[in-house]
Amino acid sequence: VSPALGMEVMAPATINALNGTSVKLSCTFNSCYKVENKQFSLNWTYQECKNCSEELFLQFRTKIMNKQLDRFGNRVEFTGNPTKYDVSFTLNNVQLEDEGTYNCYVLNPPDRQRGHASISLKVLTKEPPKRDSTVAVIVGASVGGFLAVVILVLMVVKCVRRKKQQRLNTDDQKTEEEGKTDGEGNPDEGTK
Repeated sequence: VSPALGMEVMAPATINALNGTSVKLSCTFNSCYKVENKQFSLNWTYQECKNCSEELFLQFRTKIMNKQLDRFGNRVEFTGNPTKYDVSFTLNNVQLEDEGTYNCYVLNPPDRQRGHASISLKVLTKEPPKRDSTVAVIVGASVGGFLAVVILVLMVVKCVRRKKQQRLNTDDQKTEEEGKTDGEGNPDEGTK
């Protein structure tokens, strides 16, 4: 069997949030396997700077657990749905000091590899000018949608391959036997 292809975790590289608003930090993943709550695990960590240590603030082990870091108080709200491959959370009342890197770690056995994505959160004190952003949003949305479709197709192909690989040995024998019976037909037909 080919080596397990690690699951893919998708998250925007950078999210801009306006000071005082709520922001959704979205993280989704692909897996060839159904999410079983008993085995599935999720960690969200926060890093103030590149070399700072990661602080765990949200965890899923059979159920969601908030590690209340003083910095976030109770502003962290889990808004994902692991069975739909979504492990996003919402950060309410964003503060300037919430800037930093947010890491999303997902493990969904029997996938052996842990998936990881990180988001850089930038906190703005005033909204960027509206004027040019609409075009960017439209382009971004269509490119994003297209990429999502491509990723989905690739993922389906990958999963089919991975599962096929495991079935190959048993299928080989089957097809050979089927071939024998199909080829012979009914010998009486030609004589009439």
